[in-house]
Amino acid sequence: MKSTVIARVGALAGVVTLGLAGAAFGANQADAAGPSPVKFSMVRSANAAAIGCLADARATVTITPKGAVEQMRVVADGLPASTEFDLFVIQVPNAPFGLSWYQGDLESDAYGHASQTYVGRFSNETFSVAPGVAPAPVRHKSPFPDAASNPATAPVHQFHLGAWFNSPADAAKAGCQPTVTPFNGDHNAGVQALSTRNFAIGAGPLSKVHP
Repeated sequence: MKSTVIARVGALAGVVTLGLAGAAFGANQADAAGPSPVKFSMVRSANAAAIGCLADARATVTITPKGAVEQMRVVADGLPASTEFDLFVIQVPNAPFGLSWYQGDLESDAYGHASQTYVGRFSNETFSVAPGVAPAPVRHKSPFPDAASNPATAPVHQFHLGAWFNSPADAAKAGCQPTVTPFNGDHNAGVQALSTRNFAIGAGPLSKVHP
């Protein structure tokens, strides 16, 4: 009888040990998975809303932390068909936009749907800094000439997103203003189409992403 009790106690201890080990393994797996993805929306820009164009334009953004970088997936709908846009990481969602970083292109299909994946630093650590003035290459002389040097600035975070028409003609075709802006690779883009103005100026959605 005594040996039977000892055996049962030993078996129970083994079950508890396995349970604790399993719990620890699960916790380690959760830690290994890293931070959860952050999902948010982009809406039509303040300018588009004021003019009354792009009534159905919208986008969903999913940022997935990958350790040293983040993966950002942008899926947009309600855009003009077969149209090119330029995506920027920006300081504030509305004009004058502040410091802005050209991230990449976004092109709609025949149904006004567009999707693209970008890899970079899209988190609460995204910023620009210029400890001092230095020479800068001048590649474009019009319509928005390149600066020959940078302004010195302390670290400035950019937590918002904006997408611009690649062409003023495309903006006009969509019923928006045909204004020329510097927001593409040749500095002859159209007006802003989408932005994260649905978030507070000082609390853009990238601030909610933790590496």
